[in-house]
Amino acid sequence: MNFLEKNNLTVGKILKMAGLTLLGVVVLVFVLSFVGSSYNSIFRKSVSRSSGLQVAPSYNYGLTAGIGGNEMAYDTAKVGMPAPDLSIRNTGVSGAKAEDFEVTEYSASIETRNLENDCKVVTDLKKLDYVIFENSSEYDKGCNYTFKVQNDHKVEILDVIKKLDPKEMVENTYTIKKQVDDYTSQIDILKKKLTSIDDTLKKATTAYDEITVLATKVQNVESLAKIIDSKINLIERLTQERMNVNAQLEQIQRSKAEQMDRLEYTYFNVNIFENKLVDGKNLKDSWKSTVQAFVQNLNKVAQDVTVNLIGWVFLVLQYAIYLLIVLVVVKYGWKLVTYIWKK
Repeated sequence: MNFLEKNNLTVGKILKMAGLTLLGVVVLVFVLSFVGSSYNSIFRKSVSRSSGLQVAPSYNYGLTAGIGGNEMAYDTAKVGMPAPDLSIRNTGVSGAKAEDFEVTEYSASIETRNLENDCKVVTDLKKLDYVIFENSSEYDKGCNYTFKVQNDHKVEILDVIKKLDPKEMVENTYTIKKQVDDYTSQIDILKKKLTSIDDTLKKATTAYDEITVLATKVQNVESLAKIIDSKINLIERLTQERMNVNAQLEQIQRSKAEQMDRLEYTYFNVNIFENKLVDGKNLKDSWKSTVQAFVQNLNKVAQDVTVNLIGWVFLVLQYAIYLLIVLVVVKYGWKLVTYIWKK
C-alpha cells in the first residue's frame, strides 16, 4: 500500500497500464509476425531459385525365386500329407572336397600408350574356340573385356595377358561347393514335394470317387454337388502348386548347371586404359574447360552488378517500407497511449 500511495497509483491507473501493456504486446506481435512471414517468403523463393532439389526414384528389385527353403515351402498340411524332414545342407555330392569345386578368376589392369594395338591383342582371342567372351566394352580412353577360357588353355591365355605388361594382376580362387550343395539339396526337396503332391492328388481323387458313388446311390443331390465342387477346388489347388514347384525346380536345376559349368573354365577380366605422356586431346579439353569457367565467372559478375543488384535494391526498399510502417505505428501508438493515460 505504501508503494501505491507513494507512486500515486490508483486502481484505474493500474488497469490502464495493464491494458496499454497488453495493447503494446499485441501490436508488437503483429508487426513481428508480418515482417517475419514476409522474410520467410522471400527466403524460400531465393532458396528455390538458387538450389534445385531432385529426388531420384527409388527402385526395389526383389528376387523371390532363390534357393532359400522359405521361398519354396509347400503347405502339405492342407492336403493332409506330412512335410518331408530334410536338411537344407544336404550335400548331394558324396565324397567331394571343396578343392574339387574351385573356380579361378584373373583381373588385369593394363596401362598402355598404344591402346588400339593392345585392345586388338585381346579381341583376337575371340577367334579361339576355347575362349568365350561374355562382355566387351570399348571407349575413347580404353577397353574392357570379360571372358572365360577352358581350363586346359588357361596358361596359354595367361601368357598372352602377361605379355601386355599389366600394371596389376590379381588372381582370385574360391570354391563353389556350398552353392552346388545347396542347389542339390533344394532339388531333392522339390522332387519329394512333387511326389507328395502327386500321391496326395491320386489318393484324394480316389476318395472323392468313392464318396461320389455312395452319394449317387443314396440320391443325395446336395452332398453330391458339394463333393464335386470340393474335388474341383482340390485338383485346381494341387495342380497350381505342382506348376509352382516345377517352375522352381527348373530354375534351380538351371542355376546348378551354370555353377557346374564354371568348373570347366577360368575367368578373365582385362581392363586396358590409355596413358600418354603428351595427350593433345587432354590439353585441348583442359583449355576448353578453363575458357568455359572464365566465361561463366564473367557472366556471374555481370549478373551480380545488374539483375542481382536491382533485386537487392527492391529488397532494401521493401524493408524500408516495413520500417516506415513500424515507425508510423509506434508514433501514433505512442500518441494514443499518452492520450489514454491522460484520460
